[in-house]
Amino acid sequence: MRCSADGTMRDYEIEIVEIYDDAGRTKNFLICVTDKKLLDITGGIVQGMSGSPIIQNGKLVCAVTHVLISDPTKGYGILIENMLEAVK
Repeated sequence: MRCSADGTMRDYEIEIVEIYDDAGRTKNFLICVTDKKLLDITGGIVQGMSGSPIIQNGKLVCAVTHVLISDPTKGYGILIENMLEAVK
């Protein structure tokens, strides 16, 4: 995940935990922040991280959309294809 949690744009490690099939949803991926530095800075996904790109193998695959209130280390991502479809 790419964001500027410490004021500088950086890449942080996350894990895609689950992929959901329903292409119409905004919650296509369940993600978990695993990067110790990001966890130390923010405790997980915080307000303002929505839209942060998630890059896998050098390709943009999704963006952060929601955080799980009960566990800020986890949240959801939307497929880039769904974002592009929404702006047509």
